[in-house]
Amino acid sequence: MKYCFILGLLTVLAFTAPLKKINLFNGKDLTGWKIYGTEKWYVENGELICESGPDKKYGYLATEKFYKNFDLTLEFKQEANGNSGVFFRSTVEGTKVSGWQVEVAPPNHDTGGIYESYGRNWLVQIPDEKENILKPGEWNKLRIRVEGDHVQTFLNGTSMVDFNDEKIGKGEGGIALQIHDGGGIKVRWKNLELTPL
Repeated sequence: MKYCFILGLLTVLAFTAPLKKINLFNGKDLTGWKIYGTEKWYVENGELICESGPDKKYGYLATEKFYKNFDLTLEFKQEANGNSGVFFRSTVEGTKVSGWQVEVAPPNHDTGGIYESYGRNWLVQIPDEKENILKPGEWNKLRIRVEGDHVQTFLNGTSMVDFNDEKIGKGEGGIALQIHDGGGIKVRWKNLELTPL
């Protein structure tokens, strides 16, 4: 009887214990990440910086681990042209990415929307009335929640995307930050915290 009680208590604790956050970026170096392409990725004053290199091509910084279901929060600050993004359930070969991108872009270019590279292209774009939520030149907080086929994004606390997609539900891969091609891009990142679901 005593054994059953203890077992039951442990089961309850297991289901009520808070989910543990994972710091994807340690604030010091690129441990846990892999660079794809020739664009620049470096750490400065505890921040992760992505910057166009001389080739002005696409570049990616991807987690070495895969994450299926998660709640991810991060902060970004766009300097110069801020055309970038956060990929999820994604894999990279060379500089070709397979997966889904939460857009991080200059004003009026769908930050928080969902884009499928080398596939269906835009899945969800941002309505005009939400384009003023992005704060250009300031720190912005982005939250991405993916569970099964359900995807939600939030920008500075406001819901941007909430939809279900069967193809995304079957996806496997990691988190990846992007530098868009074209040159002149610089974005700062910090506080990348992921909670597995």
